[in-house]
Amino acid sequence: MDQSEAGRRRALWALGALALAGSLGSLAGDAVRSSSRAPGAAPARHGRRKAHPRVAPPPAGWTAHALKARHQPVRSLHDLAPAAPRNAIALTIDDGPHPEWTPRMLDLLAEHEVSATFSLIGLQVQRYPRLAERIVEAGHQLCNHTMHHPIPFNRLSAGRVKAEITEAQRRISDATGVHARFFRSPGGSWSRQVVRAAGDHGMIPIDWDVDPRDWSRPGTRRIAQSMLACRPGAILLCHDGGGDRSETLRALRTVIPRLKHRGMAFVAL
Repeated sequence: MDQSEAGRRRALWALGALALAGSLGSLAGDAVRSSSRAPGAAPARHGRRKAHPRVAPPPAGWTAHALKARHQPVRSLHDLAPAAPRNAIALTIDDGPHPEWTPRMLDLLAEHEVSATFSLIGLQVQRYPRLAERIVEAGHQLCNHTMHHPIPFNRLSAGRVKAEITEAQRRISDATGVHARFFRSPGGSWSRQVVRAAGDHGMIPIDWDVDPRDWSRPGTRRIAQSMLACRPGAILLCHDGGGDRSETLRALRTVIPRLKHRGMAFVAL
């Protein structure tokens, strides 16, 4: 072996030794860091949690233009401009999100290809933010339904009304990235003060004209009969929160296809 070949091999051995030493040092460092954690603890994660990206709420189901209220609060689609199609109706779903009933409601709406408007309680959004996000991902509209759903809402002080709306709006925005465009007063209790407070947040106050009182669990048949009596332009009220909503889901399985068969089209606000 000549001197040049021997020199080349010595250089390679030296580089290999350095690489091995570096690997062993890295493993030793990992072991030290691992041993410093409490038994069973997850590896430390560095950096701040990324803020939820701001997402524009979906446009109304019939127009890309911003909606305006002809009358406040809005009790039917006829109170909105631009005008909805003549055969349009809106399904609104209140008091969620709920860990049992909201996923089942979303599955039902997806099965029947229906867009709806969910009126969310801020406290429920705080508890189940992923469900609120799932509602947005499914393409549904959001409505602010106050932070704690106090009743009667229209008798609260101006400061309390503002706080209930503001805090719910913050929780909804933090969870979904969406600034809700609509507000629904708990129990449908309205006043000039409540309408003004909703307007201060850029929201349209939304009421309803078909209430099957499904929250009281009057029976699947009675809920269905009430909703099937609706006319074009109706805003229908039902719930995915506040208790057992099995009757509501069973009723909607009948109501949705029958209303579609009559030529009505479900639209989100």
